[in-house]
Amino acid sequence: MQISTLIYCFDPDDRVLLIQRNKSPNQGLWSPPGGKLIQNKGESPHQCAARESREELGLEAQPEDFHLTGVVSETAYEGKDHWLMFLFEYRHPMSYCPPPHPEGSFEFYSRPALEHLDLPATDKAFIWPMFWKYRNQFFTIHCHCSSSGAFDWQLLQGGSFNTKESHD
Repeated sequence: MQISTLIYCFDPDDRVLLIQRNKSPNQGLWSPPGGKLIQNKGESPHQCAARESREELGLEAQPEDFHLTGVVSETAYEGKDHWLMFLFEYRHPMSYCPPPHPEGSFEFYSRPALEHLDLPATDKAFIWPMFWKYRNQFFTIHCHCSSSGAFDWQLLQGGSFNTKESHD
């Protein structure tokens, strides 16, 4: 299982910072910045969010600068990897757009603009709607990804419990 963080940063106009990824997974698509936990050092999800923010965004962030908004688990993403993702919102507005990074290029987008971007299918179908619904709160969801491209989502916490939705 891959364990990672996604970091949702906003500018003073409440536009979200996204990266167009240069690498797999989701190469060429727009997603929040983040990265994998350094498990062999016992790094916590909050520590990972702070480290990734320093490395990719140039923020002098500390673990306490992040609100844990959601936990997402995915089984067989892209037919192979299992993921456990911690979604964090950075608590302070960003006043600049970071320069390009080996991971990709950054840009701020308004919420309506996300509908027109190339986003990962699972993000577009369920993660973004849950993030907006439970922003400043907390949610947990699980997705079983099938080889046919269908997603079976289960909302575990954050509203109605044990709700299932399928997305083709």
